[in-house]
Amino acid sequence: MKKLDLVLRQEHRAGEKMFVDYAGATIPIHNPENGEVYGAAVFVAVLGASSYTFAEATTGQDLRNWIGSHQRAFEFFGGVTEVVVPDNLKSAVTHPSYYEPDLNPTYRDLGEHYGVAIIPARPYRARDKAKAEVGVQVVQRWIVAALRKRKFFTLAEVNQAIGELLVRVNQRPFRKRKDNRATLFAQLDRPSLKPLPATRYQFGEWKTARVNIDYHIEVERHYYSVPYALVHQKVDVHLTGETLEVLHRGVRVASHVRSYVTGKATTLIEHMPKAHQKYVGRTPSRLIEDAQQTGPYTGQLVEAILAAKRHPEQGYRSCLGILRLAKTYPAERIEAAARRCLRARAYNCQSMDSILKNQLDRLPIPGEAPAQTAVEHDNIRGAHYFDSPPEADPPAIP
Repeated sequence: MKKLDLVLRQEHRAGEKMFVDYAGATIPIHNPENGEVYGAAVFVAVLGASSYTFAEATTGQDLRNWIGSHQRAFEFFGGVTEVVVPDNLKSAVTHPSYYEPDLNPTYRDLGEHYGVAIIPARPYRARDKAKAEVGVQVVQRWIVAALRKRKFFTLAEVNQAIGELLVRVNQRPFRKRKDNRATLFAQLDRPSLKPLPATRYQFGEWKTARVNIDYHIEVERHYYSVPYALVHQKVDVHLTGETLEVLHRGVRVASHVRSYVTGKATTLIEHMPKAHQKYVGRTPSRLIEDAQQTGPYTGQLVEAILAAKRHPEQGYRSCLGILRLAKTYPAERIEAAARRCLRARAYNCQSMDSILKNQLDRLPIPGEAPAQTAVEHDNIRGAHYFDSPPEADPPAIP
């Protein structure tokens, strides 16, 4: 005896479910410049209780179009259902499963933003999405077929025509009932929908990347820095049109402004180890400023060393050596040694080190007159005596 395949009659609660799918047929769009023709995909969304229907044409069934169609469907209905039931297409489900389907991360983010639960239909179970199947048939019969003799040149023209026919579809009476989709929507689904969120969902893609030894990840041929401790670790990358976020084990570890320049790197100083931070901070102006804190002659010497090289970076190590000497010797000795180096045009760290070790900085510079120091004695009257008036002279000794 043949076993009957029984069917469960489903009753949908108002505002509970939205069924989504793509129509099998496409609408041709002609390119007026080169004459090429491509088929626009038709997205269909149907509410469970009222069968109120939304449809639009998109350039394809990729993830960006899939997400955008959901946003426009929610806005068309003026609210959000509790559950969205999609088919197992790749834009929705990464790994189809009878028990635990793996949603696309971007699609999951959309659900979290709008506060809806996304429950894909079971694979090869068309009855799980019967409302979507019927909605697709209605759209193909009353919209796609009705437009088959019209010639479209832009996607906007197609959607304008779909919008006009969609009003008729939703106001068309049911065969066995006096009401229609629009009246049922106003009575059942519309009052039960949750309000739209304050902000629109911002489309973002998810990728995985491995941190290179230079503590950067490569995303679309651009390099972004992450904390150096994550070298060789796997991270998740969330991409939007303006930003890029890096997450490790669910925790955000880096955030960058999105860059579309290929082959370049976006690096944050705080992601570097201390040694690398010091190296990046070495600039000619910074080295001169550090040397001037010891004294003017030290600053002049560092500036002379940098100017004497074909490229300033060639003199970095010599300048760093002088700054290290400044931590070992008193500032007055460093200044005297720097003055001696400038006089002798010895623009290097080795000369400075030799002068200090041999205490040459304490000797007078050859060709420079030694500084005269004032002699103090009781019988020396000083310069102020000659500037005083005659009446102030002391009395003569008899």
